[in-house]
Amino acid sequence: MSPRQITVLGECVADAFAEPASTSNELALRVLPGGGPANTAVALARLGTPARFLARLSGDVFGRLFRAHLEASGVDLSSAVQAAEPSTLAVAELDAEGQAAFSFHAQNTADWQWTAEELARVDLSEAACVHTGSLALVQRPGAEAVEEFLAQAAPRATISIDPNVRPLLVHPEVYRARLAHWCALADILRLSEDDLALLLPGTPPEQACDIWHAAGARLVVITRGADGVLASLDGERIQVPAVATTVVDTVGAGDSFTAGLLHHLGVHGLLGGRLTELRLDDVAEACRFAVRVAALTCSVPGPNPPWRSQLAQLATADGA
Repeated sequence: MSPRQITVLGECVADAFAEPASTSNELALRVLPGGGPANTAVALARLGTPARFLARLSGDVFGRLFRAHLEASGVDLSSAVQAAEPSTLAVAELDAEGQAAFSFHAQNTADWQWTAEELARVDLSEAACVHTGSLALVQRPGAEAVEEFLAQAAPRATISIDPNVRPLLVHPEVYRARLAHWCALADILRLSEDDLALLLPGTPPEQACDIWHAAGARLVVITRGADGVLASLDGERIQVPAVATTVVDTVGAGDSFTAGLLHHLGVHGLLGGRLTELRLDDVAEACRFAVRVAALTCSVPGPNPPWRSQLAQLATADGA
């Protein structure tokens, strides 16, 4: 089955990584297009799902980089806004395990200036799913317009949310205050174990799933790095192991996982409503596919998700 369109809303961020410089008193930065929602849109398109990205793209040097990257991956930018404001910059420092800590340069940048008028022009008649999250849901002044857009989209499309908490830019309490409302809007809540620790400190993952189910989310998926995935569908749980890989860094791995999950559900005709036909076996298959997508993303520098042909090569190498 050919998957229907998935619309992704959110930021595109310039991810800057330090590289060796020629002298000790300078810093060389390698800039890659990133941002959680943009990474997800790119991964969806590369996997073969028609992906439309609702973004506010600056005309600056970073914005031009974003546009070229997204279009080269096959992302539909027909509804993107040409923004006058500058792009958002994130500077990443990697630890010995390839985990990235970001510092953000994001004040008054293009990504957060959504208006109700801009979003009212978006046609969702072809969208099976609307995915958003990360900073677009919490950064003012656009956050309220994004939430209202989700509420208007919910009657006709599956809603997927990834909180992607960024505590250095927005205090976790801001996310906590809105999370129950997001769960009331969302059919799918995907988050990392780091997000869980910030949103519900000290809460076991199974208990957290039940809290979010009670708030309205039917499918809750918690990714736990090398420990795999916990997925909960209306309280029925399944754990899926991670795929072994040589980790270069983990930047964009969660976004790629989300794309893999949504792509697999879409290919099997399970998106487009309230997940009423979804069963736990379907969730397990989608998670197994998604961890392969995430593993390939971890095996290369930066947020560079795989193309569908690379997944086929991995399956052949694994004997699958």
